[in-house]
Amino acid sequence: MSTVGQIRRLPLGRSFGQICREVRLALDVTQQQVANRVGVSRGYVGKVERGTANPSIDLVEAIASALGIELDLVARSPVVHDERRHSDSVHARCSAHVDRRLRALGLAVAREVEVVHGRSHGWIDILAFDRRTGTLLLVEIKTRLDDLGAIERQFSWYERSAWALARDLGWAPRQMRSWLVALASEEIEQVLRTNRDLFDHAFPGRAGDMLSDIAGGPVAERHGRALAMLDPSNRGRRWLIRTRLDGRRSPARYRDYADAARR
Repeated sequence: MSTVGQIRRLPLGRSFGQICREVRLALDVTQQQVANRVGVSRGYVGKVERGTANPSIDLVEAIASALGIELDLVARSPVVHDERRHSDSVHARCSAHVDRRLRALGLAVAREVEVVHGRSHGWIDILAFDRRTGTLLLVEIKTRLDDLGAIERQFSWYERSAWALARDLGWAPRQMRSWLVALASEEIEQVLRTNRDLFDHAFPGRAGDMLSDIAGGPVAERHGRALAMLDPSNRGRRWLIRTRLDGRRSPARYRDYADAARR
């Protein structure tokens, strides 16, 4: 089949030169004729075809135009999860609070653990390891709950990656717990109430279970994922707060994210 008229999706470099040569020969055009149209030497056209030249994008477009080749250069950025949090002061305070609490209980803690898979790029907020029980904690902190489906997909991806990341940190986990720790705001409570069935299914564990996970005793196989709230200004012993789904009656500390940011 003739090369002319086909759509070719190939890497840059040698492949562009290969296409140029194939099209030029199919059109019965000489290298000198291409060089005259573009304004370069015949030898340079030969280097382009052999893949040994390093032409600018403008020159690539000029050669392609001279041969009637249609170029479609697509630049795809990576999929970045939670990129907003790097400038999120409320998230940073919550993360630091969880970090201090876990370290005070004797757990090894790593923050902002990078996860890369293909074009997806993310950061696990906190990985913590309890050597007493061999429990690996994967903690994601949310100051807003915008998309439960995206949160579940993020947890699934991070959970698959966490075992290898833990080994890279020199840890040898035997079991894993995944925590969703949300800012103690009425805004988030409303999302939880509206989607109660979904959260009950996706995060069956609650604050009491989570505190038991890090108490130092045997960890029961009662849940894989758990949900609690957090007030970063709380200095009490029970620092993981029950949600209203679990029967808490007192109002949340903050009205919404903006209220927490102001305070």
